[in-house]
Amino acid sequence: MGLPGKYLGQGEIEILHMRTHGKALVAPAATLLAVSVVLGMAIALTPYEWQWWALWVEFGLALAMLLFWSLLPFLRWMTTTYTLTNRRIITRRGIIVKSGHDLPLGRVNDVSYEKGLVDRFFGCGTLVLTTAAEAPVRLVDIPDIERVHVLMTELLFGAHPDADSSPTAQKAIDE
Repeated sequence: MGLPGKYLGQGEIEILHMRTHGKALVAPAATLLAVSVVLGMAIALTPYEWQWWALWVEFGLALAMLLFWSLLPFLRWMTTTYTLTNRRIITRRGIIVKSGHDLPLGRVNDVSYEKGLVDRFFGCGTLVLTTAAEAPVRLVDIPDIERVHVLMTELLFGAHPDADSSPTAQKAIDE
C-alpha cells in the first residue's frame, strides 16, 4: 500500500513507498514474549490467599509494560513511512499527532548512506540527504539501503527512467 493519490501532485509518480525496517519490532516482540512468560509465572506462583487482589496488580503491570514497550513501538513503526516520488521525498510519522516533511529532489545536493554492524546484518541503514540550506536530513532504518541509494542517485542525476515523469513508473514500483 502506497501513499494515497490525493497527496501526490499532478504528474507526480510514486517510485518507492516503505516503512522503517522491521528490526524496530524485534525488541517489542521480545518484550511481549518476556512479559507473557513472567505474567504466567507470577500467576502460577501467587499464593491462593493473595489471588483476589494480586491478579489485578499482575495484570495491570503486565498491561502497562505491554502498552509502552510493545504496542506503542509497533504503532510508531506502522505510522512511519518514507515515500520517494519523481519530485520529492515524503516522510510521514505519528500515531495521534501526525507530522510530515517533504524534501524536493531539486534541493538535494548529495546522497549517502551509513550502515552499522547491526544494520549490515539486517540489510538496512540510514540515508543521508544533504541540501545547501539545511542540516542533512537523515532517514533512519531504511530497508535495502543500497537499492534506495541507487534509485535516489538515478533520480537526482536523471539516469532513472522516471526522472522525466515518463509512463514507465509502474516498472520501477513493481521492481
